[in-house]
Amino acid sequence: MLARHLKGIKIILGSQSPRRKELLSSLDIRFEVQVKEVDEVFPESLSNSQIAEHLAALKASVFSPLENEIVVTADTIVCLGTQILGKPKDKNEAINMLTDLSGKSHEVITGVVLKSREKEITFSDTTVVCFKELSNQEIEYYVAKYKPFDKAGAYGIQEWIGQIGITKIEGSYFNVMGLPTHRVYDELLKFC
Repeated sequence: MLARHLKGIKIILGSQSPRRKELLSSLDIRFEVQVKEVDEVFPESLSNSQIAEHLAALKASVFSPLENEIVVTADTIVCLGTQILGKPKDKNEAINMLTDLSGKSHEVITGVVLKSREKEITFSDTTVVCFKELSNQEIEYYVAKYKPFDKAGAYGIQEWIGQIGITKIEGSYFNVMGLPTHRVYDELLKFC
């Protein structure tokens, strides 16, 4: 349905995330991937949702869409209270992040930008994720086997740790994977 609505429009996904590629594909949208590096920095005065939106907007700022092109950029952050958990630098940082998340709930916020030559919109979606109390062995096993160094918060909900450790979510599952597909679908319909 959306594909018909987007006829004649080229969609560009400004992300190298395999999960975002998979999720956008699942909406039956044809797109190409273009990645441009940006320095992911943000003012400390921003709220959590503003941080996610700011980072998505930074990624969009380096694109200059042509006529009939829409660029889609996104950034997902994991928030434990006021603490932002980015991608872990190494095994120890991943273990520490998962230890901090163990037995608690946290927010996963994805900021998204849709940008054409004429206009740009920014929005975000928030999901609350609850982890059971994870054992040290479970955390160490997951980090050693799945190497979650490319994932904010050091975990993928779709992986083993999500299957055995997540007791409840409030909001979009796909948002936790990296793209709130329901919102992207609705916003693209309105955007064109």
